[in-house]
Amino acid sequence: MVGRVAVAVVALAGMTSVQAEAAPLAQDEALQILERIATAARTLNYNGTFEYQHGQRVETSRIVHFVDSDGDEHEKLETLDGPRREIIRNNNEVLCFYPDAKVVRIQKRVAQRSFPALLPEQLSAITQYYTVRMGRPERVAGFDSQAVVLEPKDGMRYGHKLWAESDSGLLLKALTLNEERHVVEQFAFTQLNIGSGVTKEMIRPTYQASVHEWRRDEVIPEIFKGETGWTVSYFPPGFHKVMEMQRTKQGGRITVTHMVYSDGMAAVSVFIESMSGRAVNEGLTRQGAINIYRRTVGDTLVTVLGEAPAATVMQIGNSVSFQER
Repeated sequence: MVGRVAVAVVALAGMTSVQAEAAPLAQDEALQILERIATAARTLNYNGTFEYQHGQRVETSRIVHFVDSDGDEHEKLETLDGPRREIIRNNNEVLCFYPDAKVVRIQKRVAQRSFPALLPEQLSAITQYYTVRMGRPERVAGFDSQAVVLEPKDGMRYGHKLWAESDSGLLLKALTLNEERHVVEQFAFTQLNIGSGVTKEMIRPTYQASVHEWRRDEVIPEIFKGETGWTVSYFPPGFHKVMEMQRTKQGGRITVTHMVYSDGMAAVSVFIESMSGRAVNEGLTRQGAINIYRRTVGDTLVTVLGEAPAATVMQIGNSVSFQER
């Protein structure tokens, strides 16, 4: 661990800028700390309530995470405000219940992370493209925690500040910081229990989705091992393709190609679909932490979105092209 640590946190008008003054950690030490945080979220039993804040919106959810004797993960996530939704996950098998609409969606978990399991399993790229520093110890949700700051080494990705519970390493709070070091997204536990009292019975669905009363939607996208023909020829250093698939929408009339590029922390999605005579607004827009860039390629619409700087999504979007096979 580093000896002397200083982290300055300045909050003004709902925007926080974070300045880390501690010396950067050596790669081995940084990887060890990040690995502890990543492992804790996937291997510990815990249940609690957390808030997700982006822009002016705040959403509250309750989570239960249980790992059985075989090492299988089971998770239940419920929204506590807004439209009711409940997500049951058994490893990568996911059931999404929408009780207001009487719909249950069955799908595979693909290239997606959720709080507190925000760190990827492969962490080596993080230390290559982010400077890792220690922050100061703080109290979060009643637990002692240690802050860790991830500063991007270029302007092509956002920064992050993480608070890990001191004893277990479980992530308690996470901030995403834009190019101006303003907070654009935040997750934070407000109540948490680690270990004791968490059982597999707590993962059971609240709703009994009988065939007659509920509509069952099974999402089975066709995932290609090869290429769909579309390619991104110029993406920021450290980003690589982690997923490519095609799915249909509007009753199977439109095929959408979906590619995901990631550097381990940031994920950028590329959607490619036929214009079908529609008029679209090209250019850059922003929704909270997400930058969205649209452009047309012939009669095809390319949409790039991700929690990354505008320069990143535009660079990726402008280099999308179709390669004849």
